[in-house]
Amino acid sequence: MSTEEEWMRLAIAEAKLSLEHDDIPIGALVIFNEEVIASRHNERELLGDPTAHAEALAIRDAALALGTSRLDGATLVTTLEPCPMCAGACLVARISHVVFGAEDPKAGSLGSLYQLGGDPRLNHEFSVTPRVLQEECADLLTQFFSGKRNK
Repeated sequence: MSTEEEWMRLAIAEAKLSLEHDDIPIGALVIFNEEVIASRHNERELLGDPTAHAEALAIRDAALALGTSRLDGATLVTTLEPCPMCAGACLVARISHVVFGAEDPKAGSLGSLYQLGGDPRLNHEFSVTPRVLQEECADLLTQFFSGKRNK
């Protein structure tokens, strides 16, 4: 198993924590020097904050852990392709690499709808590894939304 798969399994476990407060199960990690320095899950419903996406929260925690707003050399691992807000956060934080699980055809900004990580018009670019453990990540979301529809 690759390191990216190991990290994604940790992000999936983090995503499941969202279920405790009825948030969409998305988990994110920030890796620096091959170590997890931040791990968060969606807290939008818990906090009543539309910006409390797992990726944004993990990036904030990583910046605090490193004592800097620039996360050069860091990797973000997330169970769902980042939305425009979270891809933008990767840009301004200067994340070097993003690994994601499930594609997001409705809001995905690292390949599905937009390619914010590789747009040369922006002041920073980062590499992307898509679809790592895609099926497991997508299944978690499908089960969550299936349960919502059946209520």
